[in-house]
Amino acid sequence: MTLTAIVESIIFAADSPLSIDRMADLLQEYQRVDIKAALSELEELHQGRAGGFHLVEVGGGWQFRTRPELQEYVLRQVRSKAVKFSPSALETLAIIAYRQPVTRIEVEHLRGVDCGGVLKTLLEKKLVRILGKKDIPGRPLIYGTSREFLEVFGLKDLKSLPTLKEIQALGEEPHFEQQEELPLGKTDGVVEGE
Repeated sequence: MTLTAIVESIIFAADSPLSIDRMADLLQEYQRVDIKAALSELEELHQGRAGGFHLVEVGGGWQFRTRPELQEYVLRQVRSKAVKFSPSALETLAIIAYRQPVTRIEVEHLRGVDCGGVLKTLLEKKLVRILGKKDIPGRPLIYGTSREFLEVFGLKDLKSLPTLKEIQALGEEPHFEQQEELPLGKTDGVVEGE
């Protein structure tokens, strides 16, 4: 049994992404460097075979995921598993993701409305977690995104979030430069109508 096969099997059996630290704990008889080499070999193998799934680093760990281009077919089988978000939940989640650590009052100030119910829902879905309490009067809770947030949105880490410029570019209409009109009289020495 090769280390590559062992690593592949434990990642396949895991219900969430496995970090290299966790794999090193599970496979104490192997060196960390060998585990990393096995991961690289697996990533290359699955990328090269262009099958229905591939190995990706997401949420601080490694996980097998179906290829995005096959989404249409996978959704036929897994209809009820799709997570739906209300606009207010997405807005609150975006504020927390980009501004974390952040308090409820700070989120409400930015949104301009109460967000207690939305925060509760995001906590229940484990997309947001409580990081602690802020050292100010009243000691309000501080919120941040969770590992599940990274998994749901397919992010390796928070640095993978799109920048403001990338987000704005999505909403813009394509910009085409205006070209000068070509004169229609003479073309290659021939005058039209002759």
